[in-house]
Amino acid sequence: MTRRCSAVGAALVAGLAALVPACRGREDGTIRLGEHQPDTESPADQPPVAVNPVSPMEYPQALLDEGIGGRVLLRLFVDSTGRLVADSTRLAESSGYPALDSAALAGAPALRFSPALRNGRPIAAPFLQPVHFRSPRARSETP
Repeated sequence: MTRRCSAVGAALVAGLAALVPACRGREDGTIRLGEHQPDTESPADQPPVAVNPVSPMEYPQALLDEGIGGRVLLRLFVDSTGRLVADSTRLAESSGYPALDSAALAGAPALRFSPALRNGRPIAAPFLQPVHFRSPRARSETP
């Protein structure tokens, strides 16, 4: 069972808008979409930026209850309109917990982005998107 998280605000991170959602209630964990990491293959001057008002990621309830958190790194590809290209999502770096990895992969198709820009023009581009699962009782970020 999972618990859907709602957004509590957005922050500007290194010139990029970063989505900072928090789960309902103080006892629940948070899921944060981290700052985009440039992909060495990407020709973009500015990477795509997540624009979801609510994070589509669902924290696996069993891991949340155990206080287990982690970071998943996804490799995504968006077209020149900012749409995630179907079947382009890949796991670039595991959290060490298959349930967290699966939750990030399952939520990725619902992510929405502004397009990457090169010379001020929208372009298709690959990029890396970190997803942080944080429990207030987290024992460790990695196994």
